[in-house]
Amino acid sequence: MKQQSVHTPFGDLTVTERDDAIVALDWFWAEDQASSALLDEATRQLSAYGSGALETFDLPLEVAGSAFQRDVCRVMSAIPFGYTKTYGDIAKELGVPAQAVGQACGGNPIPVIIPCHRVMGAKGLTGFSGRGGVETKVALLRHEGAAGLLI
Repeated sequence: MKQQSVHTPFGDLTVTERDDAIVALDWFWAEDQASSALLDEATRQLSAYGSGALETFDLPLEVAGSAFQRDVCRVMSAIPFGYTKTYGDIAKELGVPAQAVGQACGGNPIPVIIPCHRVMGAKGLTGFSGRGGVETKVALLRHEGAAGLLI
């Protein structure tokens, strides 16, 4: 697996590539920086997102885990920039309990690119598995203009 890091307004992000797909994103700076067309494009898109010049990521992704995990990630990926859905909305769409959706969101291996930060609880803001927790989630939602939902 190869990794490349990028500075963003949301912290240092590292993307991981395996078999010509992005398989992970996490908050740290990788010691060993690799270069590939895909990693270069992924960090370019993350920089553009952070600067407000990109709203939709276009990268090959490979989500590890169950078919259910992949289904939840697919639905999250379809939430447009600046919008949110609730765990209940996704649960209804997939015909599963909302708690299961929450667990799958927490297990999202490629946050930001797969926008789990756009998923809210029925009563508003909930946790976030990325570094900085809820504060990072709020920063991402503010960046997308969805912060009015938090007030």
